[in-house]
Amino acid sequence: MNRRHVLKLSASSVMATSTLLPRYASAVQTSFDVIVIGAGIAGLAAAGRLTELGYSVVVLEATDTVGGRIRTDWRLGAPFEVGAGWIHGPQKNPISGLAARIDAPIFVTRDDSFEVYSRTGERQSRQRIYDAYEDLTELYEQVDAQVGTGQSLEAALRSLPDNRLADPVLNWMASAYTEFSTGGALETLSAYYFDEDDVLEGDDVILPEGYDKIPSALSGGLDIRFNTPVEAVEYEKGEGATVLSAGGKFEADFVICTVPLGMLKQQRIDFDPPLPKKLRSHIANLGFGNVTKLALKFDAPFWPLDIQYFGYMSEPRGRWNYFLNYRTFSNENILLGVSVGAYALEVEKLSDAEMVADCMAAIRAMFGPGAPEPVAHIATRWSEDLWTGGAYSYSKLGSSPQDFEGLQEPVADTLLFAGEHTNFAYHGTTHGAYMSGLRAAKSIDEDLAD
Repeated sequence: MNRRHVLKLSASSVMATSTLLPRYASAVQTSFDVIVIGAGIAGLAAAGRLTELGYSVVVLEATDTVGGRIRTDWRLGAPFEVGAGWIHGPQKNPISGLAARIDAPIFVTRDDSFEVYSRTGERQSRQRIYDAYEDLTELYEQVDAQVGTGQSLEAALRSLPDNRLADPVLNWMASAYTEFSTGGALETLSAYYFDEDDVLEGDDVILPEGYDKIPSALSGGLDIRFNTPVEAVEYEKGEGATVLSAGGKFEADFVICTVPLGMLKQQRIDFDPPLPKKLRSHIANLGFGNVTKLALKFDAPFWPLDIQYFGYMSEPRGRWNYFLNYRTFSNENILLGVSVGAYALEVEKLSDAEMVADCMAAIRAMFGPGAPEPVAHIATRWSEDLWTGGAYSYSKLGSSPQDFEGLQEPVADTLLFAGEHTNFAYHGTTHGAYMSGLRAAKSIDEDLAD
């Protein structure tokens, strides 16, 4: 009989606690229908849906909080979104429904509210920016029509007549838009697949009271074991799985692994038996990119208060080329700078003081040498984060949509994967991660459970 039909929750037993015994000998052995690894939004979505359906579920979370790559830091007096920051295309985005359910206020960020500055500080005309956008769109269409799967986006662009990346405006736009949205550098993005995913139309919105309110609401009523990193998963078709963690040994019929792609690439969890070769190939083929954010708080503003975004045509490409003005939705004098592409990895090697100085050089190029030092700051370092190893997945040169979708296939009808990296249509997004968790729950309930 499948363990799903046998109540074992009262059968747990505490073993001897001697530290001389084997590593997990003192653990409480507890059985569930489903074990979810990770309390990011994919894990919370899966756990919540399965709990609603009557399954017994436990969520094992390595950190001391829910949300995964959704983190809100209030130390500057306004919500600094360490990870996810926008709800994209809110009209059709399921995250909008979650925000509405908890009455979370939203603020529409206007993409047409911007100023762009050259490397030496000259403000560019709006018409030149619009023209560059049309040029870049046309170049991407040429790439789609002429380039096969064997080139990076940068190589493909440079192979077209009249190397347009030599245009500093277009080069900036390719970085500030494409490298930011994908998380990958132009030289590593697949020219063929980098923009084949789906985009929800509509103006993006932010949550002025914090994005983390959404995972907090989703976690209500769930059995979540914090500070419980998973070290190994033993699984067998028809026999369920055993998960070994810092919090002990857990057993279940099914396991949903929602850890970020970076952890899978680093093989931070041992799987026994090893994951199928095809699945390991999917993991290796996918790109896992990075975006670095730096929030700088000042005593007083010295920039236009009504402009939403500032662009800076920096060198090297990706260096602090995009800024969000907090004064459009907050009373705090904060500029949020972003580094993307290959430079994001480089800047995260700097100390905080070096990173602030590097960013301030860009700010002073835009607004003048008299711009004062910030009074406080917060920096992200996703590439160094122990439980993520990066920001989000992208279509790397050599990958295909099948590498994303292939991660949806259950292993031995017992082990499933979820997360933004398993959803090609919406990879790299919060809604993609959320949808993947619901998909995994549905797979268990409709396809795998007896």
